[in-house]
Amino acid sequence: MGVKKVPLTEKVRRLERQEILKALVQAGGVKARAASALGITERMLDYKMKKYGIRISKEVNCG
Repeated sequence: MGVKKVPLTEKVRRLERQEILKALVQAGGVKARAASALGITERMLDYKMKKYGIRISKEVNCG
């Protein structure tokens, strides 16, 4: 049985996306609060959301 090889860059991308989603849910979909919780600017959050295809809608269940 071999170990599944996943490049470190892919692991980082997955983790970052997951943490952004979690922060958005905890912030009730308020990007400014999510960005603050992540320690990044709202502009950087917007960039990363676009990069990972995250939209505040069904994907970010805020309720």
